[in-house]
Amino acid sequence: MSTDLSIDADWSAQYIDGEWVAAGDDETIAVEDPSTREVVAEVPSATEGDVDAAYEAAAAAQEEWAEAPPAQRSAVIQQFLQALQEHDEAVVDLLAHEAGGSAIMGETSIQIASDHAGEAATLPRRMKGEHAESNIPGKENIVERGPKGVVTVISPWNFPLNLSARAVLPAIAAGNSVVLKPSTNSPITGGLLFAKLFEKTDLPEGVINVVTGRGSEIGDRVASHPESDVVSFTGSTEVGQHVAGLAGENLAVPAMELGGNNAFVVASDADVDRAVDAATFGSFVHQGQVCISINRHIVHEDVYDEYVAKLTERAEALAVGSAHEPDTVVGPIIDESQRDEMLAYVEETVDAGATLETGGETAEIDGVDDSLVVRPTVLSDVTNDMAAACNEHFGPIAPVIPFSDVDEAVAIANDTEYGLSGAVHAGDLSVAKEIAGRMETGNVHINDQPINDEAHVPFSGIGASGVGEYNSDAFLREITETKWISIQHEPREYPI
Repeated sequence: MSTDLSIDADWSAQYIDGEWVAAGDDETIAVEDPSTREVVAEVPSATEGDVDAAYEAAAAAQEEWAEAPPAQRSAVIQQFLQALQEHDEAVVDLLAHEAGGSAIMGETSIQIASDHAGEAATLPRRMKGEHAESNIPGKENIVERGPKGVVTVISPWNFPLNLSARAVLPAIAAGNSVVLKPSTNSPITGGLLFAKLFEKTDLPEGVINVVTGRGSEIGDRVASHPESDVVSFTGSTEVGQHVAGLAGENLAVPAMELGGNNAFVVASDADVDRAVDAATFGSFVHQGQVCISINRHIVHEDVYDEYVAKLTERAEALAVGSAHEPDTVVGPIIDESQRDEMLAYVEETVDAGATLETGGETAEIDGVDDSLVVRPTVLSDVTNDMAAACNEHFGPIAPVIPFSDVDEAVAIANDTEYGLSGAVHAGDLSVAKEIAGRMETGNVHINDQPINDEAHVPFSGIGASGVGEYNSDAFLREITETKWISIQHEPREYPI
């Protein structure tokens, strides 16, 4: 297959054991551009036989790759990073065509993926064992750390590049092989692109394998494959629970980042302008299609009206339209089902008594029927049980909920099954830290917004937001295992 990385390239083969091969039944899946609603590519619709072939290749290649010196594994990741950065403009364009990502989303994806690549390149030299003292005289205890084996990566459509990178790159760096199954909505930037970029490196054949196909057809086989030792999944809680259950049947380690319903708390002494700056980014970047975006704005009653007015003004000023327009900030939703669901949440919330300050409708794009662009939406007079607040709406929607004191703010923030991310704005840092400390969430950011990912900092959710950890040493523990080796240097006395 050509090494062309444009959307016009041939993407009609999957990558198994270092070869580009057609799907077992030669069927393909259409990839639609969310901005234009046009089919822009065709990718393979893999069969369970293709999945089996990918795992067989991964298992066969892994043992030799695990023996590769740390410098060799690190160099491959650095080569990947170089290839990614050399083709950054093409990748940003791919993200616009496939994921509806604006230039801001595409450039951010490159930055985060590059950060994960840089961190992953350090992991081979950090896979250190240890010595442990023994209670038995004359015994030496050695603890070695090595790769798990085959890592399954099931990646999402919203930020396909960096959310695939954060699992694929560390797994390979640590000496594992990988089977990557991207979302049907983003099979190129979440999957096939990785194969093309790794072809520009010295990675041995079989270490990375990419199968594209519908979850309804191959998803269960991928999640439950007996050759899989770790299953990394990013997506909805409902699907993640199913995937984790299938992984558990084979005692594979589940690393699940699932849904979120993230709270953005604004205290009475907060700098409102600064809070609104953060809120605008945290609610509307990439159309709110971020698992760690703001889902609920929880604002003290003393600054509530000012906050709503300023957030509404900012929302109305954002440029909306096609992801291919350089000035667009809010582009299209990924597909009709996502769009219709979030608009239904808005309608239900207004019917329940909330006030629609702005938005709540689609924006037309010239020459496009049935636009997927949803205008930035602000809802006031919201309570925590209304549809746009109690559900993960996953769109450019900002429900604003008032509170009167810290205890009420914390209670509202924690009144959800999710616990992924959050943020607090307050002038008094002691108050901010108190609120942050009481919020039941895996990540929380003071005087910022909740969309943060740094490859060297642990990232995890609690409750319905997932199990396991990502990033740096945290994810390294998920994809490696320890072995205890003891040496009895002196004769040992036994009780029998």
